[in-house]
Amino acid sequence: MSNRLIIVGAGGHGRVVADNALKNGYTNISFIDDHATSDCMGFPIIGTTAEMEALNDGKTDFVIGIGSNEIRKAIAEKYDVSWVTLIHPSAQIAMNVSVGKGTVIMAGAVINACATIGKHCIINTSAVVEHDNVIKDYVHISPGVKLSGTVTVEERSWIGTGTSVINNVTICEDVIVGVGSVVIKDIKTKGTYFGTIS
Repeated sequence: MSNRLIIVGAGGHGRVVADNALKNGYTNISFIDDHATSDCMGFPIIGTTAEMEALNDGKTDFVIGIGSNEIRKAIAEKYDVSWVTLIHPSAQIAMNVSVGKGTVIMAGAVINACATIGKHCIINTSAVVEHDNVIKDYVHISPGVKLSGTVTVEERSWIGTGTSVINNVTICEDVIVGVGSVVIKDIKTKGTYFGTIS
């Protein structure tokens, strides 16, 4: 681990990522952002994404602090930098869990045995990812989500705050599940879903 971290995105999610980074021992933190120009929580904004490759000196870690799955994917695939995985010290990570490069796991999250988390995912505050779950790349699991055992969430899907998913369910790629929903059957078609999905 480098002592220097650049967070891509100085919005709300980026600020939470900065707190996570501090708790992981980073002391030299800065942001890059294509729109903001002032500092962010006292950390400097040192440029835009166009300058990422110039900032990639081999001694600096990078992480994406942007909630949008599509934007995270576009940035991660465009720039070949040292993407770091951040796991908040209060998160509970069980044995035999695999976590991909660039993923951020927030405070109070629980990842249980034999779960697989892809690259550049967000497992947000107090989310529960139970045993044998498979979370594919660029997924966002929002705060307070509860995924029962053996759930699969395909690429770029976003599971809204407080949603519950029963065991053995698969959610296909490019799905948005609205806040507080209950998923009790597979979601096989891309789209936005709310309420009880049965």
